[in-house]
Amino acid sequence: MATLTYPGVYMEEVPSGVRPIEAAGTSTAAFFGVAQRGPVGEVKKIFNFTEFQTIYGDFLNGYFLAHTVYQFFNNGGSQCYIGRVANNPGTASVTVLDRGTTAQDSLTISAISPGIWGNKLMVIVDSSAAEDPDNQFNLTVYQDNPDPDKDPITLEEYENLTMNPASPDYVENAVNPRSKYIHIDVNTANSNQQEGYSESAEITLNGDLLAENQRKFRINIHADGFRTVDLTAAVDAALSETPPKSLAELETIRAAIQSTIQAMTPLRESTPAAAYAVTVSIEGTNKLRITSGHKSADSKVEIIDAEDPLENAAGALCLGRRNKGKEVFGSALMRPQDTADDDFYFLGDDTVAGAVSAVVAGDDGTLPLVDKNYIDAFNWLNTIRDVSLIAVPGIGSTNVADAGMNYCRNRPLSDCFYIADMDATDDELVDAEEYRDNINTPNSYGAVYFPWLKMLDPLGLSVEPILAPPSGFVAGLYSRIDSTRGVWKAPAGTEAMLGGAVGMAVDLTDVQQGNLNKNKKSVCVIRKFPGSGIIAWGSRTLSSDPEYKYIPVRRMAIMLRVSIFNGIQWAVFEPNDEELWAQLRLNLNSFMMTLFRKGAFQGSSPSDAFFVKCDSETTTQDDINLGIVNVLVGFAPLKPAEFVVVKISQKAGQAS
Repeated sequence: MATLTYPGVYMEEVPSGVRPIEAAGTSTAAFFGVAQRGPVGEVKKIFNFTEFQTIYGDFLNGYFLAHTVYQFFNNGGSQCYIGRVANNPGTASVTVLDRGTTAQDSLTISAISPGIWGNKLMVIVDSSAAEDPDNQFNLTVYQDNPDPDKDPITLEEYENLTMNPASPDYVENAVNPRSKYIHIDVNTANSNQQEGYSESAEITLNGDLLAENQRKFRINIHADGFRTVDLTAAVDAALSETPPKSLAELETIRAAIQSTIQAMTPLRESTPAAAYAVTVSIEGTNKLRITSGHKSADSKVEIIDAEDPLENAAGALCLGRRNKGKEVFGSALMRPQDTADDDFYFLGDDTVAGAVSAVVAGDDGTLPLVDKNYIDAFNWLNTIRDVSLIAVPGIGSTNVADAGMNYCRNRPLSDCFYIADMDATDDELVDAEEYRDNINTPNSYGAVYFPWLKMLDPLGLSVEPILAPPSGFVAGLYSRIDSTRGVWKAPAGTEAMLGGAVGMAVDLTDVQQGNLNKNKKSVCVIRKFPGSGIIAWGSRTLSSDPEYKYIPVRRMAIMLRVSIFNGIQWAVFEPNDEELWAQLRLNLNSFMMTLFRKGAFQGSSPSDAFFVKCDSETTTQDDINLGIVNVLVGFAPLKPAEFVVVKISQKAGQAS
């Protein structure tokens, strides 16, 4: 409350007490499987199939992760996590030597993720096309062209890279955050650093090299900052000697520059004092070279003209890049050697010779161990809060299905639902029954769909449709139904068409499906009906608990649990009294009423559909003493009309 000190009107903003609860997402999927490339040991969220191809590669013959993700988005999915499963894969790389007289490793270029795919990458290193060819280099990434008669495919281009960590164009910083194909590691132990220097272009030697009063230029040593080098005192001293020195002699200018710079002290505390212990030398017969006294990767000498053109000596002495001189920094020799004409550095597939010092071949590793590798991968989701659906497409192991459902149930919020696939060879009724019977710990946090579906071969290897697991189709269907109808609507029925499916491994009859419904087998069947196409024709979990027999009931409970958990975090550490209880009742009733109006619950009135209780009955004094507030929320779930019974009878004849 404001402190009242003067007569007048005081304004104060007070909270309304209503904290809206947002319904949690229910259709973010996570898929695990074998991919062409991509990170291993973690999941990444993607938002379309093009992004999947960029990170994880293309379709693989015999593996169905890409097929599943494609059909997920094709059927209405909007976002999903991908986990690439691999067993001891290797990353393709090539290590390139530097330009020193005694060459050392300059850098290692690796594929951004493990796998054989990296062996098809190649790079070209070229300094001649860089803006500053004495210090920079360009790097271009290519990929083998599937057509051997065509040139390699250009993937990425990086220009004006340096080996100086202090430069904004440092190769690691310029490439690694941006590249979708390679990763670069610089050899930080490289000792082929040198003293940076500035060398003039050829100086014309006829008459005095410096006109009267033409005695100044500006210099920047080791990034200390540009400052003026005034040769007036040193030149005057040389001219006053007996006999006087001649300004037609380059040696006179050399000595004057060296003594003048050596008399300077650093401007910055961080600049090495040795940097100003420069050496000025004559190269050949008519070039000046000013060399820093400090050796490091970021050592450099830069020269520009004096501020007053009439006093400028840099132009006459051809010093600085603007005057056609060159400046070579301390990192220049550390650059990777240029590739030979029409040649490449081949990642994972080069020969150790010449500028190549090491090669590591990319390797997909051994095939994932179906039970262990996939089951271990579920833990990659431990820190992910927004995932709702999980599937391991194409893996028909009942052990994996068991582990997947148990993982969903045992997460801290029990906030996921598992979609299981049978094996591709399970194409008969007895196969489906045996699969269901072999699941040891079925629960309501999972469902299994049968049979596999047919889709057009995206690789073009088969003119006939190929079989694909149903989990991706179904996960996309869940997402579509959730967005159009709500999570409380069963993802089944004539509106549950599966896009991209052109056939099924087997088409069951009504009687056959009946066998998968009775005796608590609860296998969700995919059927084909005239006028409706291929649709999901089942919506049961694998639970024997009649309360959670149906998929929409379990997923509705998950949504409520997560929504309420996220929506009442504000209550933690609030005073545990009637005011808090009233706020909780208000917010939760408002949330549940919103869902009721959308048709999420059974019942004709709110009191029939749900209740929220939080008072002295749910929270006793003992609970208060322990810091506990108890809230009871109940709802009447909508259950699908699975069996529609129509009774027909004849009406007795009426008098005409």
